[in-house]
Amino acid sequence: MALSPPPIIVLVRPQLGQNIGKAARAMLNFGLTEMRLVAPRDGWPNPDAGPSASGADIVLEQAQVFATVQEAIADCSLVYASTVRRRDLVTPVCSPEAMAEAITASPERAAILFGPERSGLETEDVALAGAIVTVPINPSFGSLNLAQAVILLAYEWSKRSELAVPPAKELEPPAPQGELEGLVQQLEQALDFKGYYHPPERTDVTKNTLRTIFTKPGWSSREVKAVRGVIRALLGPARNRSKP
Repeated sequence: MALSPPPIIVLVRPQLGQNIGKAARAMLNFGLTEMRLVAPRDGWPNPDAGPSASGADIVLEQAQVFATVQEAIADCSLVYASTVRRRDLVTPVCSPEAMAEAITASPERAAILFGPERSGLETEDVALAGAIVTVPINPSFGSLNLAQAVILLAYEWSKRSELAVPPAKELEPPAPQGELEGLVQQLEQALDFKGYYHPPERTDVTKNTLRTIFTKPGWSSREVKAVRGVIRALLGPARNRSKP
């Protein structure tokens, strides 16, 4: 479970409202709601963003606009620049997994920077980050759109958040050994009645194999009763079924 606030998604000079909306949709899919926009080309709010967000209105409604990257990340201690391009900077490079681990292990605020759709982050933008996060990608076709890049990193973070915890479900207690033994004996008797054990010299081996199968999984009492009911039904006379 995440130990820190969810990371902030910072879109640096985004160009199209549709792409901002798609990025918002990607964010909300994985539990992220805080979006910051740095100098969006067409201003904000953008009427084209809403339809593309497909219901992720809360992200768009709460989005904040900043004039510079410095202002957008001023309250963040961990800053990652998402880029697949090499830069002439001595900046640590990490994988999405390493980024997510660092964010969830720290109580500090974190931000992930994403650049414009056409050109990506500028060198000056990357220089403001503490690390570059790079997605393993085909070197001969390193083209991700904005929403794809957001969804990949948001998903990696979500695997370590409360979203990754399955809903609580009360497990049934395992059946007592006596109930399992009753099931095994009933099965052996039914199979013997049907002439299953053949050749006779293999009977003990076959019984041991079946015993292992039916005692290994950790059946609950309810499951044992269900299987025994199936065996009784197979041995008994067929029920008369009314015709439709």
